[in-house]
Amino acid sequence: MNSVATNMVVVPDIAGPVHDDSNEGQVLAISEMSDLFGVTLRTLRFYEEKGLLNPVRRGARRFYSTQDVGRMRVILQAKKIGLTLAEIRRVIKLVEGTSPRQEQFVELQSICQGQQQILSEQKAMLDEQVAEVDQVLDALNALIATG
Repeated sequence: MNSVATNMVVVPDIAGPVHDDSNEGQVLAISEMSDLFGVTLRTLRFYEEKGLLNPVRRGARRFYSTQDVGRMRVILQAKKIGLTLAEIRRVIKLVEGTSPRQEQFVELQSICQGQQQILSEQKAMLDEQVAEVDQVLDALNALIATG
């Protein structure tokens, strides 16, 4: 049995790109970026407009660097957990900053814990709403059955 894989730590996308210099200098056209992440061209333009992506322009064409690919991974995971654009901007600034990685992880952990608290509160409210709707439906079903 190989013991190497047992100690492997998977870094979440939100923690920022793992630097891979082998693809440095490689760029993707907007259609390739769209295909890679399963998003629309409009989505990529939106993130550019908001300053989250910075493609290189050559005429009317956009080209995305490995940094943009890493940023897109961060953006999509941050979006998936419900962070706002302002929070996503903060995460990108953090992971691309110069503070030590361990400090970045602690700050990211704090951001994610805050989001987890918000989501837990929203879930509790939704559970209450579902229970209320269930009661209304039960009452309506009883009225219809005796109708």
